[in-house]
Amino acid sequence: MVLVLTAALLHASWNAMVKASGDREITLATIALGHVVFGAVLAAFVPLPGWQAAPWIAASTVIHWGYYWAIFHGYRLGDLSLVYPISRGTAPMLVALGAFVVLGEAVGGAEAVGIFAISAGVLLLAVGSIRRGVDPNAVLLGLALGVIIASYSVVDGTGARLAESSLAYIAWLFICEGFVAFWLLWRRRRDLRAMGVRSWSFGLAGGVASALAYGLAIHAKTIAPVALVSALRETSVIIAALIGTLLFAERPLLPRLLASCVVVLGIVVIALA
Repeated sequence: MVLVLTAALLHASWNAMVKASGDREITLATIALGHVVFGAVLAAFVPLPGWQAAPWIAASTVIHWGYYWAIFHGYRLGDLSLVYPISRGTAPMLVALGAFVVLGEAVGGAEAVGIFAISAGVLLLAVGSIRRGVDPNAVLLGLALGVIIASYSVVDGTGARLAESSLAYIAWLFICEGFVAFWLLWRRRRDLRAMGVRSWSFGLAGGVASALAYGLAIHAKTIAPVALVSALRETSVIIAALIGTLLFAERPLLPRLLASCVVVLGIVVIALA
């Protein structure tokens, strides 16, 4: 629980950094580059993950391309306190289904109630936002992010278990994100000269925070059921909702916080179970 809650705090924080950035594409590129740096350092101290994990690393790398695309456009069209809770809240139910199909993991009645509550809170947020005139594409991108998150959660949970070391899996997954980083940086190479040390430091720091958050989550999936780790990690929706409404002045405040609290209620049920 400590590992996953720490990951939740780090994850909400780096998403807020992307939302607050003036140039989200370059920020995402430097965050991906931060993953590469983190992975390269980690790889120096762990063994190779083994060939049996290679297909899962490749699959996760491709899925993360879609993740970066969706997160860029999601925060372009919608608020942090809208897109983030929708994307993170839809994932637990999908992860539970995927973990049951792929890994044969089944959850008990209390856990199922908690996962349902998480998803109900997300639906309340989505329906309420559409009624208030929020761009439906922002909601759709949030839902698409949820599908993508569920996909890489199941893939990485499986790959980390097949690898000889979960840390080795994490290291090489981050190294493979270099394809994303270098492609984005090549696209914007003319703008890189105008970036100061502060901008590079900002992005790389976000990348290290993101890498550490996901690394903690992947390691937790090797010692606890994938579906429950994924659900517990969604405590980050409250952090993101508070950052969005209090620091970024996103509105309406009360409905978004209430919907996020429904999500947390589901998380508490899972934790007690």
